[in-house]
Amino acid sequence: MKDRDQLVRMGMSPTQATAKASMLAACDEALDVLGSSAQRWSVWVPGRIELLGKHTDYAGGRSLLCTVERGFAVRVALRTDALIRAVDVTSKSSYVTALDPTADTPEAGWGNYVATVARRLARNFPCARCGVDLAFSSDLPIAAGMSSSSALMIAVFVALAKSNDLRSSEEFRRAIFSREELASYLGTVENGESFRTLEGNVGVGTFGGSQDHTAIMCAESGHVVQYSFSPVRREAAYVLPPTHTFVVGACGVLAEKTAGAREGYNRAALMVRHLLASWNEATGRQDATLADAARSADDARDRLRGVATLAATPDFSGVALGNRLEQFLLESFELIPEAASILARGAIGELGAVVDRSQAAAELWLGNQIPETIALARLARELGADAASSFGAGFGGSVWALVAVGDAEAFSHEWAARYAKAFPGAAARSIFFVSPAGPGANQF
Repeated sequence: MKDRDQLVRMGMSPTQATAKASMLAACDEALDVLGSSAQRWSVWVPGRIELLGKHTDYAGGRSLLCTVERGFAVRVALRTDALIRAVDVTSKSSYVTALDPTADTPEAGWGNYVATVARRLARNFPCARCGVDLAFSSDLPIAAGMSSSSALMIAVFVALAKSNDLRSSEEFRRAIFSREELASYLGTVENGESFRTLEGNVGVGTFGGSQDHTAIMCAESGHVVQYSFSPVRREAAYVLPPTHTFVVGACGVLAEKTAGAREGYNRAALMVRHLLASWNEATGRQDATLADAARSADDARDRLRGVATLAATPDFSGVALGNRLEQFLLESFELIPEAASILARGAIGELGAVVDRSQAAAELWLGNQIPETIALARLARELGADAASSFGAGFGGSVWALVAVGDAEAFSHEWAARYAKAFPGAAARSIFFVSPAGPGANQF
């Protein structure tokens, strides 16, 4: 009951806390089989929902975020050498690496995420030489837009950070001053960029930002949090009315950052980089992000539109660049402030129209939607959801729907049934579940 009680104190619902305690018990059994140390602790890392903020973070924009009560339950055992032994309790697969800046990266599989963290941590923190045994169990749909890969990387980092007391190291104290800055650093672990004095190296192959990591690290139970990025800044937190909860539909089409969706995801990011470079060249400015450029003057957005029309390349047409710009400006500077005002007033019934515009912009301008996610969002609205949208990197993934608590289970079943009629193949791999806004990552 100790694990369950701790999870409840963190803000998790009692039913889900009981389920996660059982997952942790299974992790203990796996560590016993390994013959791991009795000196153990636990880590909880949830998946996340992006209410709004589609592909805004790496452009310096803003997002509205929360977590779900699904994720990674991890039990960690201390080691005295540099070895890292990781076990996936669910699939019964394992991976072994070491805290070594030159450690090899596996060609595929979840071991890539473990190796990426181990290699970067060893590179940035020379004092870190104590590995861990860790066993994890996850009830989060994989490659479904809820940041399962980021969640696993965060779990590995938290485990190693505690075993090596990183917060006391000179390197950590010199570069990272807050939970938000830790989220920023974790984003660079994934994308391979440097963070202040902490030098980057190979990430997992995506050009993303730190939205996923910020949501996971900084979420507040029962709230939607608002953050802006580059750097990460907390702007507000809004109570999610207890009358409403989320229903999430994972469409069954995988959106893996290391596989099929990566090219499309990176293309959206590369267009932002090209727009910013073109703007700085045309204006003689040195703006760090597209959001900085958009805020630089009263007429900056119109001037950005002019730059976009002249910035075409063989890879990016003027129309594509213009569409990417319009989606970013709409999402970050219009829709999120409107939605934030609605959430602050608790007027959930007004949220749908704003979110519908975000979904339409993703379909028409961002181009990261597939027929399955488009259908899920529209079916949710037809079934009476107060608001619904796809989220995450796109090119697969999930849709959230906000519905009355008393209707949530029935809504989930009917939503799944309607989806199965429209897309029977994908529906066979789909997952639907109900979740309130949950707590962020924690260790205990």
